[in-house]
Amino acid sequence: MTQLFNLQSVGVQFGSVHALVGCALRIQAGERVALIGANGSGKSTMLRVLHGLLKPSTGALSVDASAPQAMLFQRPYMLRTSVRHNIALGLWLRGVPWAAAKAKALQALVRVGLADLAMRNAKALSIGQQQRVALARAWALKPQVLLLDEPTASLDPTAKREVEMLMAEFASSGMTLIFSSHNLGQVKRLASRVIYLEHGRVMADLPTHDFFNGPLPVAAENFLKGELG
Repeated sequence: MTQLFNLQSVGVQFGSVHALVGCALRIQAGERVALIGANGSGKSTMLRVLHGLLKPSTGALSVDASAPQAMLFQRPYMLRTSVRHNIALGLWLRGVPWAAAKAKALQALVRVGLADLAMRNAKALSIGQQQRVALARAWALKPQVLLLDEPTASLDPTAKREVEMLMAEFASSGMTLIFSSHNLGQVKRLASRVIYLEHGRVMADLPTHDFFNGPLPVAAENFLKGELG
């Protein structure tokens, strides 16, 4: 199995704040990794480090540069133009000719079930629809690794199911998923591995079944009790 990421004692510091501390982990191709923990535990920072948006303050990070990545944020950014153009522009910036980019954008919208909204202003869509457009925009780039920061946090139950279904379909096609979530049911449904973070430290790193069936380090056990209680 191909190793995509290798973190060795990685730390990230913002002034006096230690967002990540001594994090060591490896992620292989094809894994479905969930990052969980309380707000401020380091989940978003970890995703940004993996995606290259933040550089470690300490330690070492190696990334398989041959595996294309895409990242979705909790609230996707939409340009004030059509849904189709929001996707096509990303392809065009990657060097795809404009006509081909528009055609691929429409294919991506078909993939996420939003082809009928192609000419709508993306800013006018619901949050759930915008998240599906963001997934289409990522899928159009053909990434091997998809990183998602709380992808369903602001969505209603129907929109959550739609986004989860797309995530599961992408994973079944071989895409590596790394996502943060406060929804433990979602973690059980989608993840093959759970990494629990607390105050920037990796406190547990286990297969999903083992994480939810224990035993766990005390910190992770207390978090799980609090979330499920």
